[in-house]
Amino acid sequence: MEERTLIIVKPEGVARGLTGEILSRFERKGLKLVALKLGRVTPEQARVHYGHHADKPFFPDLIAAITAGPVVFAVFEGENAIRLGRLLIGATNPLEALPGTIRGDLALDSLHNLVHASDGPETARAEIQRFFGVDPGLLGEEEGK
Repeated sequence: MEERTLIIVKPEGVARGLTGEILSRFERKGLKLVALKLGRVTPEQARVHYGHHADKPFFPDLIAAITAGPVVFAVFEGENAIRLGRLLIGATNPLEALPGTIRGDLALDSLHNLVHASDGPETARAEIQRFFGVDPGLLGEEEGK
């Protein structure tokens, strides 16, 4: 199924100079990059983005980590893009992530695990809207269409 997913290279990934390495893994897998921008996650966006963890003791640390510096927002498109994205990044905890995954190869700890990938079609749509401010179906379209 053709779909789109949001990938965020988190502040530690940008700071460590791993953006190209991370994004190239999605392209090498055959996913098409349809939108890309450098920006920051605001505290308000972070609270919404991680809202499902709001009752957990690590919630403030998540907010601090994702808002600590610039991030790269990317939208990839392709057959099963969401599932492929999740497989490419690996388990949340880098100690449990398999070698060959982004987190297994490059991440240092669960809080600073380098990258976010949407976990489902509805989540992807909401996240793309949140961080790009447009309907995901309109990203990457040529003007005049």
